[in-house]
Amino acid sequence: MAENEKPVPDDVRVLDPRSLRGLAHPLRMRLLGALREYGPATASQLADRLGESSGATSYHLRQLAAHGFVKDDPERGKGRERWWKAAHSGTRVGAEELLRHPDPSVRGALNTLLHENATIHAQEMSTWLGTMHDWPSRWRLASDMSDFSLRLTPELAQEMRDKVHEVIESYREKEVDRNTENSAPFRVHLHAFPRDED
Repeated sequence: MAENEKPVPDDVRVLDPRSLRGLAHPLRMRLLGALREYGPATASQLADRLGESSGATSYHLRQLAAHGFVKDDPERGKGRERWWKAAHSGTRVGAEELLRHPDPSVRGALNTLLHENATIHAQEMSTWLGTMHDWPSRWRLASDMSDFSLRLTPELAQEMRDKVHEVIESYREKEVDRNTENSAPFRVHLHAFPRDED
């Protein structure tokens, strides 16, 4: 573990070059995200949710399983119906090590993963902006789309990022179940990066 790196929770998968290549596909990332957000599902249910063919979702679920991202959910299903669930609650990318990897296919897979994540974030924000008028005002007031510019050193930037993560993680203890009145899944995107002077 690097000097400033925090321990990884047991239910978070840390990507290595092999698993990165197994996940770095737009549909696989969307499938894994759907299983994590909405819970266990069949390939057909996921196909309906994501607007894909069940053949494609079935194939990519098997690929995710081969890399340990999803697994069978034997408590569900009848007969030949196969249910899938996420094997971990999250994924951590050691981007610095993977950016320096000598194999260009690993660096390319990381690039695909990061760009697809950015695309997903933009789509989620766009969906919110297009539907926010359908939500009660207290949800609109709880939403945020802010940006801040600061002059920091890399050490201060990392300290700030870690503190923001700690605040967000502290709310996991306060999460309510899906039957709680006036509750909804609440998505937080954090984008933080340095910029050139010009």
